[in-house]
Amino acid sequence: MSESKRRIFSMLDADGDGVISQAEYFARVDRVAAAMRRPAGDPLVVAARAAHAEVWWHMDANRDLRVTFEEYSAWAGHDTFEESCRPALRSLFDIADADADGRLNRDEFTRLRAAMGNAELDIDSAFDALDTDRDGAVDREAYLLGIRDFLTTGVSAMAGVYGSGRPAREALPAH
Repeated sequence: MSESKRRIFSMLDADGDGVISQAEYFARVDRVAAAMRRPAGDPLVVAARAAHAEVWWHMDANRDLRVTFEEYSAWAGHDTFEESCRPALRSLFDIADADADGRLNRDEFTRLRAAMGNAELDIDSAFDALDTDRDGAVDREAYLLGIRDFLTTGVSAMAGVYGSGRPAREALPAH
């Protein structure tokens, strides 16, 4: 489990300086919105910022506007995922869900994961594993459970998209 937390932490620490800054954390909402071509004032983007603010204040235990791996590791787990991560990640899923049907097609899934800073090493295999009924879409609950399982157990179809934990910068939109 520690390795999965380390990989997620490394993805969130976009500049690799050993801490997640508040700017780095909130930038992922902006990257997802830009990747999905949603304006900053879109209600889904506004809701995502609010959900991420809630997570941020829980993660940043000492309120210094920086989250160390030790803070993150102590905070991240099943209960915190369900209480605060799930709503924040659901909000990003909803930004990516262009037709609001609660499902992502392969393009939406790929754009969401790349914008979140995931390595693109195994995005296709993660999509295929999460698309259990083979209908060409990943539903919201399967997606969220895949992330929760990776965080809490280290075993999940989502494991590959976290790669080494370093963001795939070339996949991010230019802004």
